[in-house]
Amino acid sequence: MHIWVDADACPRSIKEILYRAAGRVKLPLTLVANHSLQVPPSPLISAVQVSSGFDVADNYIVQHCAPGDLVITQDIPLAAEVIDAGAIAINPRGATYSRENIRQRLAMRDFMEEMRSTGQASGGPPPLDNTDKTAFANALDRILAQRTSR
Repeated sequence: MHIWVDADACPRSIKEILYRAAGRVKLPLTLVANHSLQVPPSPLISAVQVSSGFDVADNYIVQHCAPGDLVITQDIPLAAEVIDAGAIAINPRGATYSRENIRQRLAMRDFMEEMRSTGQASGGPPPLDNTDKTAFANALDRILAQRTSR
């Protein structure tokens, strides 16, 4: 298993949880972003800077992830693509994307995007709080425990 992070919008607190987890379970962790990233010195942790542009980081992750890899992303279309490729996807709030729920999440995303474009809705999700961080850490631990129990 390799852990991939859609790092452009990933909160620092989530990255820190991931750094610790990668070290603890000895898994490679790659952060992908269209800007330079500072990562802790570790042979397990790397950062890839891709060029700017629509979905460039997402496309890199899709091209490089393999079945059984874990992808951390808030981007629902990216989650759908990596699930189709056989990877596991969770968001920084700890929600697991799956074949069973991804189509519904895509439909809701599209609906909310349409509502925002017509001015009937504004803004995005609330800021990450401690409950979200705990939910993420718990979801990550569950996935990593399943991996190590095989």
